[in-house]
Amino acid sequence: MNVDETAARLLDAMGGKSNIVSNTACMTRLRIKVADLSLVDEDAIKAVDGVMGVVVDDGVQVVLGPGTVNQVLDAFIALTGIAKGETNASVSDLASMNKADNAARHNNAVRDFLKHVANIFVPLLPGIIAAGLINGLTNVINVYTGGAYASNWLYEAIRTIGWALFAYLPIFAGYNAAQEFGGSPILGGIAGAMCVANPAMPLLGTADSSVLLPFTNAAYNPASGGLLAALFAGGLMAALEKRVRKVMPAAIDTFISPLVVLIVGALALALVLQPLSAILTQGIYVAMDFVYVKMGVVGGYILASTFLPLVSLGLHQALMPIHVMLNDPSGPTGGINYLLPILMMSGGGQVGAGAALYLKSDNEKLRGYLRDSIPVGILGVGEPLMYAVTLPLGKPFVSACLGAGFGGVMAVLLHLGTVSQGVSGLFGLLIVQPGQQLGYILSLLVAMVAGFVITWFFGVDQERIDETYGK
Repeated sequence: MNVDETAARLLDAMGGKSNIVSNTACMTRLRIKVADLSLVDEDAIKAVDGVMGVVVDDGVQVVLGPGTVNQVLDAFIALTGIAKGETNASVSDLASMNKADNAARHNNAVRDFLKHVANIFVPLLPGIIAAGLINGLTNVINVYTGGAYASNWLYEAIRTIGWALFAYLPIFAGYNAAQEFGGSPILGGIAGAMCVANPAMPLLGTADSSVLLPFTNAAYNPASGGLLAALFAGGLMAALEKRVRKVMPAAIDTFISPLVVLIVGALALALVLQPLSAILTQGIYVAMDFVYVKMGVVGGYILASTFLPLVSLGLHQALMPIHVMLNDPSGPTGGINYLLPILMMSGGGQVGAGAALYLKSDNEKLRGYLRDSIPVGILGVGEPLMYAVTLPLGKPFVSACLGAGFGGVMAVLLHLGTVSQGVSGLFGLLIVQPGQQLGYILSLLVAMVAGFVITWFFGVDQERIDETYGK
């Protein structure tokens, strides 16, 4: 595949350079925001060499696979002149003209909210993945060496890099939230900083009760609302900034508007957002406890079997705040995430479905896609397999989901948990609790076998395969 040619064809299919608002990428997808969705030719995008799938909603997500997506993004950026993650302001003005059309096309408030949350965390994925691997690896080393490297400067430096991201994640989340909702990112970042404990700051020291808040007469706890408070605060800062700048005289706007936004936003965060976020956080814990403890294997099956549809819509990153809360050592679960291992079984179900298709179908084009996508699916990157094979064929996607549910049941029965997040598949061995590696492999194998069996008997439609990929 010629990445320059691929980028050029994608740009043409998206309406040309003037229609591009921003360009970025996650692990497998090129994520493009456009000014006018009506100019996007979805069929032309699908016809581009190397494209495994397309999701069009409030933007365009082009599935290209791991590694390839970054090469295409670099070529795409060279054509658009818009840096990764930045926005073309002049095109943003054009985009506002199409707001009504976009709103009419996407009027599901819940989905829109989840899309915003996912967009906030997508730019953080490279760091979250790397930090998750570091945390998992150092945790394994700590356990099996009895902390023998605790005084080694190099080991502790690497370990600190891993944990630092999650310790200060509210700052990055607040920064991206403000940007996502059209405000100045730095104002959201400052709001996020108010959600990080710091004993050197009177208001941010959780053990310091000398500074009491009005109404409650209690000390401010920066971590009480967790990551949710930072997300809400970033969005609030953006909304406040828009309103303040509308009425602020131009002569003093540069200086006074940010000051007013920070003061009003900080008060709202301390007095309203943090308490409400703390209640919501506790509600999420209660809901998770009900699904995991009260529903048991039934809950595990439902969670594992319904995760792939969320991934297919690109909304799975919206669960990141929940994973961070569950991995918080000061939280009710003691830093053990019991949700993630269940969801990770979805990849196993899909790998099993792919293996059944490979062995039962004689379509060479399909088998070529499977040869490329099954290995990375085993490692934990399932989107190529999903967008190139199971989702277009329909039945294998359903059978993969059904098979994944059995892996979720095993994850619940074995009480699997992770100490970090960001990876899955075989890489998940690094982040599961030490001593649970064999149980994790067993659960994955159950998901794979179940996905294989269900697909073998009910998910292979040769006529549909030949119709989709040609004979």
